[in-house]
Amino acid sequence: MATETVQPGGGGARRPAEDVRTRARNRLIESRLPPNAISVTGLVGNLIAAALVTQDEFFLAGIAFILGSVMDTLDGRYSRMSGKGSPFGAFLDSSLDRMEEGIVLTAVGAHFAARGDELAVAAVVAAVLFSLMVSYTRARAEALGVECKVGLATRAVRVVIIAAGLLFAEGAGVGDFSLLEPAIYALAALTVFTTFQRVLHVRRELTAESPTV
Repeated sequence: MATETVQPGGGGARRPAEDVRTRARNRLIESRLPPNAISVTGLVGNLIAAALVTQDEFFLAGIAFILGSVMDTLDGRYSRMSGKGSPFGAFLDSSLDRMEEGIVLTAVGAHFAARGDELAVAAVVAAVLFSLMVSYTRARAEALGVECKVGLATRAVRVVIIAAGLLFAEGAGVGDFSLLEPAIYALAALTVFTTFQRVLHVRRELTAESPTV
């Protein structure tokens, strides 16, 4: 019986979207682009998003925030796959990730302050603080030898919540929505919850290793 041989890149072997991603990834790896340039590009995207928020251009801010966040996810993978990473690059990547989220949320906080919405401003402050705590608790846990990826408000989830709030904010022009304030309340609540999830997780793990803890 004759068997059909599917050539690499043939129509049935992989979907076209996967082929495009693979070619783009390989071309990026073969380029001379340093990973730090991708990290800085992500920072620029988030600075643009923050500036657009101050002008109440929420839809465009959401797009800029998404693009900047995508660059944040690319730089680490690119560093590993291309072999062009460095200890400073890893430090810069992590530092900018924390900074970028805070920059956009600060602009959102200024927007609420201009409207006199004190509760929403307080929620933004809580969201910024506990977003940092989500990352800090993981870093401290891993320094103690405990893997700590548990919790609801991971970086990806936080990006989705902020992006949805911006894209569907009042005045964004996408339907009759007003989701920015609810998104901030949800972000604040989830980051607080996740911080305590991680604290309890680390305590449980360390207690299991040393019952005297």
